[in-house]
Amino acid sequence: MSERVSSSSPVDTDWWRGAVIYQVYPRSFQDTDGDGTGDLKGITERLPHIASLGVDAIWVSPFFKSPMRDFGYDVSDYEDVDPIFGTIGDFKEMVDRAHDLGLKVMIDQVLSHSSSEHPWFVESRSSRINPKADWYVWADAKPDGSPPNNWLSIFGGSAWQWDTGRRQYYLHNFLASQPDFNLHNPDVQDALLSTVRFWLDLGVDGFRLDTINFYFHDPELHDNPPLVPEMRNASIAPDVNPYNFQDHLHDKNQPENLEFLKRLRRLLETYPGSAAVGEVGDAQRGLQIVSDYTSGGDKVHMCYSFDLLSATPPTVGHLSKVVSDFETTVTDGWACWAFSNHDVRRHSTRWSETFGDTPKHLKLLAGVLLSLRGSVCVYQGEELGLPEADLEFEDLQDPYGIEFWPTFKGRDGCRTPMVWSSDEKNGGFSSGKPWLPVPQGHRNLAVDRQDGDPDSVLAHYRRFIGFRKLHLPLVKGSVELDGQNDKVFCFRRRHGNETILCAFNMSDETQTVRITEGAVSTLRDSGFGGTADGQTITIPPIDAYFGLVG
Repeated sequence: MSERVSSSSPVDTDWWRGAVIYQVYPRSFQDTDGDGTGDLKGITERLPHIASLGVDAIWVSPFFKSPMRDFGYDVSDYEDVDPIFGTIGDFKEMVDRAHDLGLKVMIDQVLSHSSSEHPWFVESRSSRINPKADWYVWADAKPDGSPPNNWLSIFGGSAWQWDTGRRQYYLHNFLASQPDFNLHNPDVQDALLSTVRFWLDLGVDGFRLDTINFYFHDPELHDNPPLVPEMRNASIAPDVNPYNFQDHLHDKNQPENLEFLKRLRRLLETYPGSAAVGEVGDAQRGLQIVSDYTSGGDKVHMCYSFDLLSATPPTVGHLSKVVSDFETTVTDGWACWAFSNHDVRRHSTRWSETFGDTPKHLKLLAGVLLSLRGSVCVYQGEELGLPEADLEFEDLQDPYGIEFWPTFKGRDGCRTPMVWSSDEKNGGFSSGKPWLPVPQGHRNLAVDRQDGDPDSVLAHYRRFIGFRKLHLPLVKGSVELDGQNDKVFCFRRRHGNETILCAFNMSDETQTVRITEGAVSTLRDSGFGGTADGQTITIPPIDAYFGLVG
């Protein structure tokens, strides 16, 4: 039984609602043994930096035992730490230190697929009659020997791989070395939930659930229909990938997923205070899936889709549509917003052609992200304003980028090592050769360069996260779009008797806005420079206004 269950201290079971979660990519955070790869001891060493931001939790990307063909998202042992990251003891030390600093710990949980080297798959592929024969998705070839249907892999090509032992195809939505589980089998569900319990017993506070809408497939293996060109959306896969040519009706998003998520939620509720955030990968119906998976309080606590992780720039019109669509579609659910993560180009580069990448622009974007209704994920280095690294083909490690080079360069550019010191070797990340190079331009943005500088992007994140915590409407309140023009993104956050007006001037000219209801009293501690006179707000270029509505 979890220590949290037996503890007499009160547990805040609602901590996740409005939480700011800092994503750690372990390979690139801090290396302590000089092998060029970050490790759990490195995370522990740098936890004070994370705590200094004022965030509520960390999300640690996979550190499980793995052949690392997809850098940990191909798990070969769900209940052990890969030696490159350390030991179970190192993990426990990290959790304890995080808790001492007031940080919750969430870890990635990859339940849709395993590594082909996992003992379960080794047994499953050994014959058609072994006890785990149907733990993965197996199917016979068509009479002409071709795959069972037209399903495609996100990483390119068919989603089916021929196995010479069983003389059948197995399903892989990602790499061929990542076979998909058959969650229609209750024994598979039980085994996966047991791995969730394992980490809960070690003290984790929650999970980020990878590819949450990929858990189930259509058992009849119907072909996916084509998607008309005008409906294709490159936010899930790059536009060079034919994955975008299909409407993925049958290889994911299946209704059976709801009952499994209810089982998962019931397990989490036996560990008071634990929570889960799901990754929804679907360009056509992402918000509806978020609604289905987070409504009713009996499935996952929150989800994030790719609405703000796409290449679409954060114009007033786009942001307003995202908020409006979410509030209309996801009525009683909860979002977890992010601009960057380990799978997409860093937003400081992704949107720079439209919006700019100066510190002033990045501070404004941080204000937007941290003011939306929902929880927030901040990706390591985002607080420094790191741009996407431009790597040579010879430096690439990501199989996704290697497959689609040079049109799509993969995910390595957002996964380069964290920069701690501008003068130390490899930016203070490692004494050895890093697994990915440290860009020279990143050194100028290192933590030691920005620490203590009140005008830095780092100082702004610390200041604004602290401001957010002081005002409950920004954490847990409702949201209502306010009257605005095409230059100012304006909305109200309400909680109890308190209402805060948030207005963001996305243009390079001073904007004056007259609000539709009530007078405002300026909140001076947000770090932004907008002012008010009654119902009229004046906002300098690329700046914002926050005020209490009276």
